[in-house]
Amino acid sequence: MSVTPPGPIGDPLFGNGRQFADDPFSFMRACADSYGDVVRFDLGPRETYLLTNPADIERVLVADAEQYRKPQFGDDAMDTLLGDGLLMSEGETWQRQRKLANPSFHNRRIGALDETMVGHTESQLADWNDGDVVDIQLEVARLTVKIIVSAMFGADITDEEVKTVQEKLEPLGARFEPDPRRFLIPNWVPTRENREFDAAIDTLESVIDGIVDRRRGTERDPSVDPAGPEGVAVRGPAGDGDGDLPMDLLSVLLRARDRDEQTDENLRDELVTMLLAGHDTTALALTYTFYLLSNHPEARERVASEAEAAVDGGRAADESTTADGGPSASDVRDMEFTERVLNESMRLYPPVYTLFREPKLDVKLGGYRIPEGSALMLSQWVVHRSPRWYDDPETFDPSRWTPERRSQRPRFAYFPFGGGPRHCIGKAFSLLEAKLILAKVCSQYDLEYEGPDLSLRGSLTMHPDHPVPMRIRER
Repeated sequence: MSVTPPGPIGDPLFGNGRQFADDPFSFMRACADSYGDVVRFDLGPRETYLLTNPADIERVLVADAEQYRKPQFGDDAMDTLLGDGLLMSEGETWQRQRKLANPSFHNRRIGALDETMVGHTESQLADWNDGDVVDIQLEVARLTVKIIVSAMFGADITDEEVKTVQEKLEPLGARFEPDPRRFLIPNWVPTRENREFDAAIDTLESVIDGIVDRRRGTERDPSVDPAGPEGVAVRGPAGDGDGDLPMDLLSVLLRARDRDEQTDENLRDELVTMLLAGHDTTALALTYTFYLLSNHPEARERVASEAEAAVDGGRAADESTTADGGPSASDVRDMEFTERVLNESMRLYPPVYTLFREPKLDVKLGGYRIPEGSALMLSQWVVHRSPRWYDDPETFDPSRWTPERRSQRPRFAYFPFGGGPRHCIGKAFSLLEAKLILAKVCSQYDLEYEGPDLSLRGSLTMHPDHPVPMRIRER
């Protein structure tokens, strides 16, 4: 195998950690531009290898997926937060949990959640008034929290609980922002950051426990599944028994708990994972989409035209579907330009901006030997903005996503939802939710951004580094 890949020189103590922490997005782009397909640098205590070629990324995520695992960074904050939930578990634990969760994300069940998604959106929009200014990031996050709890927990969440969740996201997110000094301070040291992080987890788990307590005893009642008959008709995991059973995730996990296939800790880990991952990424995708549409009025008008057609189609089909009628999952299926806008938004501003893997043994990638136990960084931010795969990559251009142009690029030149066996289980859910919300909002309102130039910060996901004020204009 070949010698060590090239990369930037770091300082003796922190390696390249300071550069990465100062601006992870510029650092990763500069590394890719300067050093090519495989770049080596140090982020704290371990060697890190940035992969920038879609062919190598596809090998890691798909073809040779069994040779890699989620890495351990010597910082147990992630384990403290997500435990053995789907995002972090490995091996048999992950396989068992994924199998349990699959019925909740069956395409037929997801399609039947359209009324729930639209209903929550209508309730949210009822508070909007022409001329108001809202922080669109907070607005859509509040909405997606309510939707994920209804859809996957078969429960309602109070406004006070939603507020609590949003308040605690700040100290949780801050804990995962790049900081090379963090490796020098154990998690048990009672720093202000560690105390706030631990308190936020305790509060979040108390919200989850409250929802579980409200649902205990109803896990075999099909009426609790917001997907209705379509949801309960989906085949459940082996051991669920005969008859119609609700397939929301919480019902599935509670029944597994009754069969001693889950502990209370397993159940809580999955629900915390679902609550955080299930609302945050969709909320961010919508935030960046509204921002881009505000800056591109022609695209906004085309989306609005499709949105109005989808809503009108829903009303014509069944005026009793929701309070205002429509749209349904089938109505938004025809919003082809809107789907291209969403793809372009997630290309330019991928909510998950990098993935990590760790080789279980020495591997060869891009002609270089990558040692066992090192960290592989697979960055959507870098690949999605590479001029190797996209003409004029900084430009917003939804026409990139016509079938003809899309087919000219490598498969993993675009991977906002990951790929392979561990691709995001919520992809179909998220895309349907985003299109339904866009249909309702864009058929009624134009949103005009009134904030500073967009600035970003990296954490578990990529967030704006400031409020995202939008003025509401009725159409």
